[in-house]
Amino acid sequence: MNARNLAIAAGLGLAACTAQAQSSVTLYGSVDQYLSYLRSSSGAHVLALEDGTTLRSRFGFRGEEDLGGGIKAKFQLEAGFNADSGIAADATRGFDRQTWVGFATPYGEFRFGRQNGVVFYRGDYIDFTSRTLGSVVNAFGTPSRYDNDLSYISPRMAGFLFEAHYALGETTAGATRQGVYQAGLDYLNGPFRVGYAGIVGRPPANAAIDRDASYHNFYANYDYGHGKVYAVYIKSNNNTASGVLANGGTLLGNVGGVVAGTNPEATRYYQIAQLSADYNVTPALRIGALYGRIKDTSGNGKNATGYAIGAYYNLSKRTTLVALAHVLDNDPAAGFRPSGSAGIRTNFTAAADVNGQTIRGVALGVIHRF
Repeated sequence: MNARNLAIAAGLGLAACTAQAQSSVTLYGSVDQYLSYLRSSSGAHVLALEDGTTLRSRFGFRGEEDLGGGIKAKFQLEAGFNADSGIAADATRGFDRQTWVGFATPYGEFRFGRQNGVVFYRGDYIDFTSRTLGSVVNAFGTPSRYDNDLSYISPRMAGFLFEAHYALGETTAGATRQGVYQAGLDYLNGPFRVGYAGIVGRPPANAAIDRDASYHNFYANYDYGHGKVYAVYIKSNNNTASGVLANGGTLLGNVGGVVAGTNPEATRYYQIAQLSADYNVTPALRIGALYGRIKDTSGNGKNATGYAIGAYYNLSKRTTLVALAHVLDNDPAAGFRPSGSAGIRTNFTAAADVNGQTIRGVALGVIHRF
């Protein structure tokens, strides 16, 4: 090998080593287990080991490669599972939570695939539970992620961050029908944060119920030094009956996100308002409380009120103990149930135990992150 070829080979080898050093893949996840006790005012009660007070059990892979010029290729694959049984959260999918690839650039991040939505990413901004178990907002529910999603996330500039998503419906209804649109705007200035996160799913053309499924979330919080105060207001029609239960179903799902345009409850809008606060007793111990109200603006009485108190103690950077007490009080026509980061698997299913009932719960758990 002459000197020129030797220099080229050495250069290619050095480039390969450099590229390898600038690429990374990380395995990560969490195991979130808690003992749940629920009691209905009907007299029914249930004790169960559940998954997901705050971080549903999951594992995933994420990685990036530096392409130069401030551009990185990125990907994320994430799957949920029930740690109490080892069963996959969705047995029909290899990675039910996220499967996307994209590019991070100086002008923002572009992602393509199944990914978390704008409301999901703002859970920490909404209440002390991060919009999980005990949250009235979470009891109303909202889809967390969508298939076929194209997204853009801006860099933060002058305190503002903008996010937009479009999930293709992939039907013959056309590009602008049966897709899901999302937009988020977050402003952070010192201890103050305000923002909006919205979701709109469109029905097919000439639908029997030609009404978009929508979820409009306005939030604010203030960091007072020892904790935060949170406020949130939501207007949405994305709720419907679920079997024998007066509430619990949605018009807009989080699998494909297609709105059928056949459910008359698309004309029923709800207003959800919630106040919350937390306090850091020590660097390791945080306590919090919240109060919220779901109001059926149609006047048909599908209203509910809820509140919760909780404590989180960090044994380490990776392991947290959780204690939570929560109440959800349904008006006679309403049928909301509590939900965690994962849906409560052993929950009340009979109409007599949910519709018009008050559901009280206690949770004691541990979260480990890896």
